[in-house]
Amino acid sequence: MNRSKLFAVVVAGGFVAACDSGDINIAPSTTVTDSNNTTIEGGTGDPNANCASYIRAGQEISGTSDGNGNCTYGSAFVGPKNNLTEDLFIRALPDGGAHIFTSSLFVGETFRTQAELAAAGIFEGGDGPTLTIEAGATLAFQTNKDFVIINRGSRILADGRADAPITFTSVSDVNGTVSPEDVQQWGGMVINGFGVSNKCDYDGVRGEPGFQLRAGEECSIEAEGSAGDDESQYGGDNDDDDSGIMRYVVVKHTGAEVGNGDELNGISFGGVGRSTVIENLQVYSTYDDGIEMFGGSVNFTNFVALYVRDDSIDMDEGYNGTITNALVVQQAEDGNTCIESDGIGSYGDASEAKRQDIIARGLNSAPTINSLTCIISPNRPGTHDAGAGWRFREGIEPTINNSIIVSTYAANNTDDDDDNYCLRIDNEETQNAAIAGDLSLNGVIIACQEPEKGNAFGTFAGEREFAESGNAQFSAEAAAANGAALDPTTGSLVLLEGAQGIYSVPLASVIVDGAAPTVTAVEVDGVTPDFLGGVSAADDWTAGWTYGIDPANRGQALPWE
Repeated sequence: MNRSKLFAVVVAGGFVAACDSGDINIAPSTTVTDSNNTTIEGGTGDPNANCASYIRAGQEISGTSDGNGNCTYGSAFVGPKNNLTEDLFIRALPDGGAHIFTSSLFVGETFRTQAELAAAGIFEGGDGPTLTIEAGATLAFQTNKDFVIINRGSRILADGRADAPITFTSVSDVNGTVSPEDVQQWGGMVINGFGVSNKCDYDGVRGEPGFQLRAGEECSIEAEGSAGDDESQYGGDNDDDDSGIMRYVVVKHTGAEVGNGDELNGISFGGVGRSTVIENLQVYSTYDDGIEMFGGSVNFTNFVALYVRDDSIDMDEGYNGTITNALVVQQAEDGNTCIESDGIGSYGDASEAKRQDIIARGLNSAPTINSLTCIISPNRPGTHDAGAGWRFREGIEPTINNSIIVSTYAANNTDDDDDNYCLRIDNEETQNAAIAGDLSLNGVIIACQEPEKGNAFGTFAGEREFAESGNAQFSAEAAAANGAALDPTTGSLVLLEGAQGIYSVPLASVIVDGAAPTVTAVEVDGVTPDFLGGVSAADDWTAGWTYGIDPANRGQALPWE
């Protein structure tokens, strides 16, 4: 067992920033010392001094300088069949240099069973190796067969800053040959933990004393991207598990279909626990989903998804974390749902009795989303499916607070009145949750050409009638303008403002169908916001670190500009 070490970063003379095309790069620390008092010096004249290295079997394994300010790492450094089993520190390179991997970066060993984990002494995050990445660092990958895995027990400490975000991207991006909406330039990221998934069998009620994996039962579920040497697993009974930190991190140009038919997302979170810190995270231009949570309880604060071709936020298998402050923007002619969410993994294979047992014991998905702006594209058909808003199904019980969905583009195809729905509630268990109040929309405004899928349930003729029976409002004007472009910044519909049109206007200034809104903001954690949606001009948490919004740091204007 390799216990993770703590790295102390000692900076001599502070950081030196250099600007290049809107990106901010941070010069490397002068000295890095680990807990074994091993010191890595920078600026020694050795061209490889800034490249990452580790000791294996008494031998130093190191990246090499390419002579152009980058460090390169081959499969002998790390990759499939050569997982990282030692702690690794990756520093920020000067002048925009990147750490270029010609293979995958798999942190920690893959253990296929609970017995193998126990034999290796892996029970929680921190038992395995830790990947530490300095603020301002860029990691680039060569092909869509290359991706990052943080295995169960391992951790990633990617703690960037607003003025020095950490970037995971493609070599084509580093070389400047990528187009703004290109995808599948590299694979993406998979983070695995010991959190709960309702694909496993448990005793007791989730969150209550005595809850645990059923004796003799296995909980090692194959993660996204699992095929042959790329295999990894997630799952357990520890929703408090710690997979590390991702703060001010941007993940760009991802996506690949692997051998078993799985499609890699921007980031897949398998059983990731709530002790993991995710703050100020962006996925940009992804082929499949932006973020997808398979069980677990990890929380997100300040999340941006730009140009995701499938679902921007996907939840399944009992995910019950909270997403606070989020902005989703689809491409003009691509993208599926802003939210796709399922309550029960392998729903179609579960008996009615099994489904009810999962729900009764709190094992179904029950996420909370506070302050979300979805700007969707009514495209059809798109890479994966038509552009749409929120889809809730298969026993999920979500709570959505203080949020908006807006369609700001002209519809590309309106032959079907519900293909670009903004609200869809499927399956009996989810519809029953809505009737019972376990699925709730509070302080929500929806302004779309096609407001609902039109599923009738209980006494409700459709999703819209259900939502408007509570604290939600639909723009009748937007629905009447089917096929026409919406402008949510002027006239009788005012929801957004700012040069890029992403800021929510103060609630006192909102206009829906020519009048003040009928909805009210709701209190969350003791605070009642003065606007609905993810980001406002008064508190622009996207500024300085995201890619694709600010004209100084993007490859193209937002679609409605």
